[in-house]
Amino acid sequence: MQNSSPPFLPSNASDGKKAFIAFITGGDPDIETSEALIRTMAAAGADMIEIGIPFSDPIAEGPTIQAASQRALAAGCTVEKLFAMVARLRRDLEIPLLFMTYANPVFAYGSAAFMRRCRESGVDGLIIPDVPFEEKAEFAADCQANGVALISMVSPTSAARAAAIAREAEGFLYCVSSLGVTGERDALGHEITEVIRIARQQSAIPCAIGFGI
Repeated sequence: MQNSSPPFLPSNASDGKKAFIAFITGGDPDIETSEALIRTMAAAGADMIEIGIPFSDPIAEGPTIQAASQRALAAGCTVEKLFAMVARLRRDLEIPLLFMTYANPVFAYGSAAFMRRCRESGVDGLIIPDVPFEEKAEFAADCQANGVALISMVSPTSAARAAAIAREAEGFLYCVSSLGVTGERDALGHEITEVIRIARQQSAIPCAIGFGI
């Protein structure tokens, strides 16, 4: 699948307008609160919501999300509980929902089984920041078989690969605004601008800015 815009893409982003993608660590402080917060985000106007699967070694995250993951794990959050939460949300929420996770939880669950549960519960897309573009084949076939968009990422260091990444991107292109981990910054650099320009030459797929927001 290349340069695709799956049905989950917000219409405003498809129309060239801005869209807001909210993030929450699933299970922090507990599943019930996460479910309520996601409903609140949707009611407040979020265009899409990323649900972070808590992981013991979240290498892309700064201290805020690291602490959220630790609290969620300590409270007993599991991948299966998050699938069940999404299934409940899908009874009355149509907003696009994505999982942001790492390769290890997907491998531990089993890639085919994980993507099947994404489809069954209503997860629209998947972001795996520790899987580089060159290794996405580990999950791409299972994602495509289940209609789950595997979101590609580009960063300020991706200029040499940005064209290739953009040509194969699905849903939207996740543009990492600055080097380092997630979290608040005093200012954002302009390095990602050139990467987005290169990507734009290859595809009209929407770009989403993340990290440091």
